[in-house]
Amino acid sequence: MQISVTFRHMDASDAVRTYIEEKLTRIKKYLDEPIDAQAVVGVAKKIRHRVEVTLQAKGITIKGSDETNDMYAAVDAVVDKIERQVKRYKEKIKRHKPMSGRERQVQKTVLAPESFEEGQEGPVIIRQASFSIKPMSVDEAVMQMDLLHKDFLVFSDDRSEEISVVYRRSDGNYGLIVPQAK
Repeated sequence: MQISVTFRHMDASDAVRTYIEEKLTRIKKYLDEPIDAQAVVGVAKKIRHRVEVTLQAKGITIKGSDETNDMYAAVDAVVDKIERQVKRYKEKIKRHKPMSGRERQVQKTVLAPESFEEGQEGPVIIRQASFSIKPMSVDEAVMQMDLLHKDFLVFSDDRSEEISVVYRRSDGNYGLIVPQAK
């Protein structure tokens, strides 16, 4: 687990840094992936202690912040918030049970770039793969896409049972392509 602590408007303290690192290691038991944590510690108006923590693991980013009169209490509150968010995320993944029996088979084909040049009779297939897709909601598809670190995901919508595509837009949002019957 990589932890970086930044101090703003206050002197760097090894005691606070050690305390934050000890507290953030509690979250390690919930996530197996490599975790990158960034903590920003600061003082506002000489009495308000503010702690902001950003946790990045495989596919997820969780943020938490708190402001109190005591630095250690603020650290405890932020770590508790983040721990609750991670637990909720893990429970959401556990609750997602694929619906068996309604899976579809999809085939993926990769074409050679040279096959599109003039003079060629048709595209040349380089690789072909076949896999089953399980029905899921749009939210589950977005979560699965993030966990797999993919730019798009083809899935079967659990409501309409139609094949749909969810993709990551260049502005950071998500797009959904849904087929329409004529």
